[in-house]
Amino acid sequence: MTLTCIMLALLFAGGSAWRAENHWQGSAKWLALIALALLATVFAVFVMSASNDFAQLQVLSRVSWIESFNIEYSIALDQLSIVLITLTWLLAIICVLVSWYEIQSNVGFYYFNLLLTIAGIIGVFVAVDMFLFFFFWEVMLLPMTAIIAIWGHENRQFAALKFFIFTQVSSLLMLVAIIGTGYFHLMQTGQLSFYYPDWLLLDIPLSISQYLMFGFFIAFAVKLPSVPVHSWLPDAHTQAPTAGSVLLAGVLLKTGAYGLIRFVIFLFPQASLQFAPIAATLAVVSIVYGAKMAFAQQDFKRLVAYSSISHMGFVMLALFAFNSTAYQGAIVTLVAHGLSSAALFSLAGMIYQRIHSRNLTDMGGFWQSAPRMGGFALAFAGAAFGLPGLANFIGEFFSLVGAFQVMPAFTIIAALGLIGSAIYGMVLFQTSFQGAAKQDIIDLQLRELLICGSLLLMLLAIGLYPTLLLKFSFGV
Repeated sequence: MTLTCIMLALLFAGGSAWRAENHWQGSAKWLALIALALLATVFAVFVMSASNDFAQLQVLSRVSWIESFNIEYSIALDQLSIVLITLTWLLAIICVLVSWYEIQSNVGFYYFNLLLTIAGIIGVFVAVDMFLFFFFWEVMLLPMTAIIAIWGHENRQFAALKFFIFTQVSSLLMLVAIIGTGYFHLMQTGQLSFYYPDWLLLDIPLSISQYLMFGFFIAFAVKLPSVPVHSWLPDAHTQAPTAGSVLLAGVLLKTGAYGLIRFVIFLFPQASLQFAPIAATLAVVSIVYGAKMAFAQQDFKRLVAYSSISHMGFVMLALFAFNSTAYQGAIVTLVAHGLSSAALFSLAGMIYQRIHSRNLTDMGGFWQSAPRMGGFALAFAGAAFGLPGLANFIGEFFSLVGAFQVMPAFTIIAALGLIGSAIYGMVLFQTSFQGAAKQDIIDLQLRELLICGSLLLMLLAIGLYPTLLLKFSFGV
């Protein structure tokens, strides 16, 4: 029950931080930071002390929940979920650090929502009962909407509402697909079940599975996001507080990719293979469109948001190539993008705190007064456009090499996105840090150096030693 206790502890820590802040100002952030550090350590010890390597999905807990519908509290772990939960822990700590001085109102309630979101995300990565998965999917959505709506920028309520509507409507389609698949299990076996390992044994006719697969696909494509269901992302990223942007780009988008892997490709392999040309087309359009739109932006955060659409296009292309090399590239890209996008959004927040603007036209020449910030900005921009030696290069290289073996035409067009990312990455850096200095800013302080240094260290570690991730099977 270790994972269950971890999620409950996150909820308890969030409530404690909310209550403590009412009595001792400044206590909420310390409680949140300490709780995340301790619980991340507990998770690491649990995984390392386990008697198996989690190469296959290992069910850790299976308890009856709603007996009348045979719904269970079932959680499990494998190497894919372990990697994504580890990324979640790292970025959760980064979220607390970037919020240290930024959040000034309703501080206790803010950290409650942040820790509740983290608990929901971990639940999404471990649930193997599909109704439990849907429950955690909703738990993840509600506090994230609150974070945007309450602590965001000038158009925060519109952005939060748009994020909620897109996610909720697509989630209802997924719920219909969950009920439909459960009903098919009842028709085929005589027993109602929403247990994921039971569903893996189903023999669903292609004429039915393609509709069930499509219901799941839409929900996860919205969260990824993919063109044409992407328009919530730039608004949500732009209006969210820094930690909200870090969490959205670094982890929440990854739940969409996780869903595609776990519940679309693995559950409906034939329907997914049939759908692959359409998915690949959407992926290539996302790559090129995201890069083009990123180049056209004048808002720092909006530029990075559109770049995320482009990078997630590489993930979808790799997944629907049905090639083991591309699949491993998709996993590395998920982690690499989580780190590099979190780094760029953190920098955007640091700059905003200094000049109170996200507009690139208000920036320029920052290198002269903030060389340490400039050095990190250059490194993170390089990571974003796939500079060799950093993690993004490994992910995109493996994705394209694997996809080229199956879909060469799609891959050639997708490679144009690499050129686009280099252009908008250098435009972002040169506009903000090169040229004549419009104003002087304070260079990175110790807390900010810790944030940037840890993210860059992880990008370098994976880029120089990709076996850290590539040694895992991820269910292949």
